[in-house]
Amino acid sequence: MQETFQPEGQRMLHFRNLHGGTADIDQDALEDLKGALRGALYLDGSPEYEEARTLWNAMVDRRPAMAVRAQGASDVRQVVNFARGADLLLAIKSGGHQIAGHAVEDRAVLLDLSSMRSVHVDAQARRARVEPGALLRDVDRETQAHGLVVPTGINSTTGIAGLTLGGGFGWTTRRFGMTIDNLLSAEVVTADGRILTASAEENADLFWALRGGGGNFGVVTSFEFALHPLGPEVLSGLIVHPIAAAPHLLDEYARIAEAAPDELTVWSVLRKAPPLPFLPEEWHGRPVLIFAACYAGPMEEGEKALADLRRLGSPIADVISPHAFVDWQAGFDPLLTPGARNYWKSHDLLHLERGAIEVLLGAVDALPDPACEIFVAHLGGAMARVATEETAFPQRAAHFVMNVHGRWTDPARDEACIAWARDLFAKMTPHAAGSVYVNFMPADEEDRLGQAYGPNSARLAEVKAAWDPENLFRLNHNIRPG
Repeated sequence: MQETFQPEGQRMLHFRNLHGGTADIDQDALEDLKGALRGALYLDGSPEYEEARTLWNAMVDRRPAMAVRAQGASDVRQVVNFARGADLLLAIKSGGHQIAGHAVEDRAVLLDLSSMRSVHVDAQARRARVEPGALLRDVDRETQAHGLVVPTGINSTTGIAGLTLGGGFGWTTRRFGMTIDNLLSAEVVTADGRILTASAEENADLFWALRGGGGNFGVVTSFEFALHPLGPEVLSGLIVHPIAAAPHLLDEYARIAEAAPDELTVWSVLRKAPPLPFLPEEWHGRPVLIFAACYAGPMEEGEKALADLRRLGSPIADVISPHAFVDWQAGFDPLLTPGARNYWKSHDLLHLERGAIEVLLGAVDALPDPACEIFVAHLGGAMARVATEETAFPQRAAHFVMNVHGRWTDPARDEACIAWARDLFAKMTPHAAGSVYVNFMPADEEDRLGQAYGPNSARLAEVKAAWDPENLFRLNHNIRPG
């Protein structure tokens, strides 16, 4: 950000406005805003500004005009009113984990919610109240202190807000539903600056849209979740096979996953073996097929449910055993650390067919970087017993989710890694269902928004028009007012 000084000595900051132009805001206006905040306002040049603008995906390097680190709903309202009143572009950052990087934009007002990380658990009522800056590890640690869980994702550094607003799925989704299926209410600051509650009883249309429609409708300042008994340990872990065995094993994996009880979730990962301590050194860096499994139920029943998977082939390693749930939730963190360059592509697959498996294995032969990988998740169970129209998230049929993780550290590898992800995506298209999980969409896929929301698209546009007719909340996978 650059600052200019007018002849009379008044300092001006340059912002982008909502219409593609620029707006100059003077120091007095910023001082007024700063004085109204419990939190802090940071400008370019401060370490706090650098921290606020830094995202999980290192490919995103943008410089907002200023950053406001909010401490509560009142701060959020002040910033929303400031941006709306001056017609300024507004970016909202919670966990900063979204692959597309919409949380930060050049010369925008950056509303940073990362300090709002409170998690309060009412164990008797089995409810949790969670602020939007909380990470999944914050939620897991507080809920597991009471032997309770809310279904979330698989990387503990993910933010709860973005995960929830896009849908949210992970190891316990088949048993307990998606994150949005366990959302009871949300406190929201709307585009006109009101602070209100959205639930099945209050502002029900807004509550419907928040459950999968992303940050298009307001700034959520608090989530209320239903909790379920689970833990402190779950039967979970990895089974690692040579990639040469993958054609047969993936056929069997598809069969086992589709027949699994709700408590059992099995995902597969195709990549070069990382230097895990339980893998023989001679396998480090060689292509492998990894089954990741979690049983969200009693241990003895889990042993029976996992027997077929564990009998497959001749694994290099099998480390399925009881693990603390909070540790298992962070099990993939070393492969998804902040600061790497990321480009993802994703498809939903109704079934994992032989043709699709052959395409996946061909892509493993061409891995452009040791950190690149392909995840295949299986969803179903409780989440598939929710009607398509019940929440904004529409893809409720049992299905597989292929997520191509293009991931590397050297900028010189950008072209090769992005090309690999796009090539695999294109080759998988004939096998795909035509839908996509919005949280896995990169920034260059706005043309797929109809695939993300399907039959719910028209209703989402109507709700957007009702709650944000001027499209103030547009730095996201944007749903335009109908």
